[in-house]
Amino acid sequence: MSDAEWLADVAAHGMVRPSFVPPLPIRALGELTRYRKTQITVRGQEIQRLEKLLQDAGIKLSSVASRVWSKSARAMVEALIEGDATPEALAELAKGPMRAKIPALVEALENRWDSHHSVVARRILAHIDFLDESIASLGDEISERLRPVEAAVTLLCTIPGVSTLTAEVIVAETGADMTRFPTAAQLAAWAGVAPANHESAGKRRPAGTRQGGRWLRNALIEAAKAAARTKDTYLAAKYRQVARRRGPNKATVAVAHAIIVVAWHLLSTGQTYQDLGGDYFEKRRDPERQAQHLVGKLAELGYQATFEPAA
Repeated sequence: MSDAEWLADVAAHGMVRPSFVPPLPIRALGELTRYRKTQITVRGQEIQRLEKLLQDAGIKLSSVASRVWSKSARAMVEALIEGDATPEALAELAKGPMRAKIPALVEALENRWDSHHSVVARRILAHIDFLDESIASLGDEISERLRPVEAAVTLLCTIPGVSTLTAEVIVAETGADMTRFPTAAQLAAWAGVAPANHESAGKRRPAGTRQGGRWLRNALIEAAKAAARTKDTYLAAKYRQVARRRGPNKATVAVAHAIIVVAWHLLSTGQTYQDLGGDYFEKRRDPERQAQHLVGKLAELGYQATFEPAA
């Protein structure tokens, strides 16, 4: 099927024709989103390299600022490159809320900045600028190619933790065509976020997660971490519930699994995401067992309590 035929089919039916091999436009999208991800990763590495350079010069900016890379930080680095390295002058370059931290900044910006720091910092800034331009250009190209399936991206963005970038990766890796995956469980297994089992001598043991597409899996893991930080949502409640029993890493994978299952249903039905609420698991708990648990907690604190059902 040619690109023109595929685009015409999407416009007419709102979906990609079922196929085990994604059509060329979807494969092209996958290449673009993957390359953009590598550029974003390199950009993050350059920012880390800049932080290490600042620390080498005795500058402890990260102890005051929540983020090493910001407009304020950039202005300070540029001033350092130009030779204006006094802590007071650097602190005055703070912008917005960071200006309230000027006294702490003066202390953190005490430095031993040298000419070789300027050489390296100048190249890091130039590389970050290049990467920003590259990422923005790739984003524009991806958005243009996603126009035929823009509705799918919009649907996915209704899931807590799923950004536009994550939604674009899900569409690029799956084609937004759920007919390729008869069940949500099959899509989760293909994405590498479904539980695996190791069977030997008739016994089954957990074996982590199944092997799957690393690009989609990585995007889902990032989305899961973002969802875990949301307030009063089902996914955040699920993360807390699993993390209490099995730790944060397994909880993150569990939330990633939930996200791709939700994505399968949204793309299959066209319905928007309806959150079950942050109290979903509390509502499901047996009221009597919950009451007994609370009475036990009071007993541990040295109180004696009894309970009886309300009228």
